[in-house]
Amino acid sequence: MKELGECLKRARIKNGVSLTEACEDLEFSTSHLENIESGNVRAFKDVYELREDVKNYAKYLGLNADKVVDEFNGFLFQHTSKISLEDIKAAQLKKDTNVKNDGVKSPYTMEYKEKKNYWPILYIIVGIVAIFLILYIVLTNINKVPDRVDELKGVIREGFVL
Repeated sequence: MKELGECLKRARIKNGVSLTEACEDLEFSTSHLENIESGNVRAFKDVYELREDVKNYAKYLGLNADKVVDEFNGFLFQHTSKISLEDIKAAQLKKDTNVKNDGVKSPYTMEYKEKKNYWPILYIIVGIVAIFLILYIVLTNINKVPDRVDELKGVIREGFVL
């Protein structure tokens, strides 16, 4: 990648384009373009995005974008082919046994747990309790005989004392 970055830098200088001018035209940050030209692949999170950026930069410089992308793919293949078979098997075994990796996680591969909303259930339970409470109050008061009022106590009526 370092050779490819140097080739892009030489093409930029040959075309008389400054680094800041290229950054403004491509809408890249200065550090982003410097990392591409220096071949610092570790500064990028996504190699597919990097490949598109390199392709756009090559087109901007008037280079054969397909040839530049082929060189980038060659670098990527060479870089990834250095992973040993034992490491691949260990990673597969770790994945199969569901051992958590505490390393860096990509937002694209993270598993998110769905948060459950318990408020509707709570509202239903409170509603049912309120209905039963209202029914209890109504039913206990419907059949209730009113207390006798002894207003007429002591009044003589036809000879009887109440």
